[in-house]
Amino acid sequence: MNTLIVYASTHGCTEKCAHKLANQLPNSPTVANLKKNTRIELNDFETVVIGGSIHAGRMQAAVRKFCQKNLSQLKPKRIGLFVCCMEENEKAQQQFDEAFPTELLDQAIAKGFFGGEFDFDKMNFVIKAIIKKIAHVDHSVSKIAEDEISKFAAKIANPTAS
Repeated sequence: MNTLIVYASTHGCTEKCAHKLANQLPNSPTVANLKKNTRIELNDFETVVIGGSIHAGRMQAAVRKFCQKNLSQLKPKRIGLFVCCMEENEKAQQQFDEAFPTELLDQAIAKGFFGGEFDFDKMNFVIKAIIKKIAHVDHSVSKIAEDEISKFAAKIANPTAS
């Protein structure tokens, strides 16, 4: 079973999570950053996992564009979807539901909330100021949900899941 994990990452959290997921899946999945690799041959993969981070309440443009551009090719695949965000509960669910096309949400065999990070070392002054004001956080914080990544990996690794 050939698996592709595609993602977009701004400050590195989604990249970390994509690689943590890849390390828990069999057969060495291909991992591709949509901001660096714009030509991806989907015909080579049976399973496609798509992930990104939420910034200002929205999924990154690279992920949204990838999903829309490739929607017809993605529909027959086994799909997994994940987000990295610092929100929880209903707010996180709302952001997740708005991040991906309904067709992919309906067919996804795995959906994951992998937590998030505020990495102040990777943020510019303006982003730091916004985070301090909105999230009331003044230092780096990591809330990556290792257990959620493991549960997601178990669903993706099961070839009979559909």
